[in-house]
Amino acid sequence: MQSQARRLCRSAAAVVLVCGMPLCGQAPADMRAILERLERLERQNAELLREVRALQAELGQRPATAPALVAPTEERLEVLERRSEEQAQAKVESAQKLPVRLNGMVLFNAFLNRGFSGGAEFPTTAALSPGAGSGGATLRQSLIGLEFDGGQTVAGGRVSGSLQMDFYAGSSSTLNHVFRIRTAAARIDWKRTTLMAGQDKPIFSPRDPTSLAQVGVSPLTAAGNPWLWLPQVKVEQRFSFGEETGLRAQLGVLQTNEFGATVPAEYASGLARSRPAIEGRFEFKHRGLELAPGFHRSTTHVAGASLPSYAVSLDWFFSPWSKLQFTGLAFSGENIANLGTLRQGFTIVDSERLLPVHSRGGWAQVAYLPTARLSFNVMAGQHDDNDDDLPFGGFGKNQAYAGNVMYRLAPNLLVAFETSQVRTRYVRGPLRLNTHYDLALAYLF
Repeated sequence: MQSQARRLCRSAAAVVLVCGMPLCGQAPADMRAILERLERLERQNAELLREVRALQAELGQRPATAPALVAPTEERLEVLERRSEEQAQAKVESAQKLPVRLNGMVLFNAFLNRGFSGGAEFPTTAALSPGAGSGGATLRQSLIGLEFDGGQTVAGGRVSGSLQMDFYAGSSSTLNHVFRIRTAAARIDWKRTTLMAGQDKPIFSPRDPTSLAQVGVSPLTAAGNPWLWLPQVKVEQRFSFGEETGLRAQLGVLQTNEFGATVPAEYASGLARSRPAIEGRFEFKHRGLELAPGFHRSTTHVAGASLPSYAVSLDWFFSPWSKLQFTGLAFSGENIANLGTLRQGFTIVDSERLLPVHSRGGWAQVAYLPTARLSFNVMAGQHDDNDDDLPFGGFGKNQAYAGNVMYRLAPNLLVAFETSQVRTRYVRGPLRLNTHYDLALAYLF
């Protein structure tokens, strides 16, 4: 009888192991079937336990206790639940049976303006007319993103995609927050080449300052940071000259956006709202230094004439120490309002005379990261247009200064405080200032 009991116990353990082995490889969609199998397994365990106890009673031994057989099943169920939770967080399957990853940020901003805000939550220029201070809170800068993995394609390339959206469109005064697309991309990556089609910042201006106060548009918008997200197709080629040295060349075609241009009513119907542009950027990288010249070239069609639009740029990233970073961009050009700068790319003097506005500007940021949780960022930028190309009351120069501190309360929870000031000088007019204070709480998912 003792040998029979031992054999029965070994058989029970074998049943538990054999039935439990497939559980860890199951997908969350099979959870119900797995739980039904576990219930059948528990019933079988209970029957085996009764037989073992009966045999032990005949032999005068102490009854066996359930944990010897039940505990492994419970442990496997716990592991299964953990794996299912991890899969649910990290992987969602699309209709094409391809993995989709969800990410984003719930962003709460409480803000206060002192000066010439013009009623905006985060003014990019100081208003000409005085007004009372304003403040409030908003969640409209929250982000939702999707990342797609399409597997391999021709010549060993890897297909992937992304989509990022927010709620910044619409009216802030009526809380009519409209869902909108920020950036999107469908891309194929080979070992040294990438082909991308989508919507993104101008190719020659890929970098952004660090801020949780200004997310609906890029930080330092209208103060040296061309930011407008534009439809584009680009190709990237990578060259390696050693483990720490390389070159990344990008060339692409974009669609400009002229909707922000200030046009007299009689010429509004003659403005082509979008035009093709060609842009390029060539980034040289060596250890902690990245240096990249770039260019933009297009034309604007308005009032029966064509105006050139061009810009040359230089952006950089330099980290001489792991806790210190320098980032920035400098540019010079004409008629570049179609890229998300100040809204004055050209001036219509009369039906026979159009002037492109010559511009120069840029921005710079210093970041200090004393710990993995804490960072300090100081930034400044300006956009300076040629006064002779502008009508009375135009924006002669727009400058912005900001500083913020960010602290990571938890792996996915950030709190930040930022103060900034916009200084706008009007052509043959006054200098206006607006000071902005912002407290942000961001939950990353």
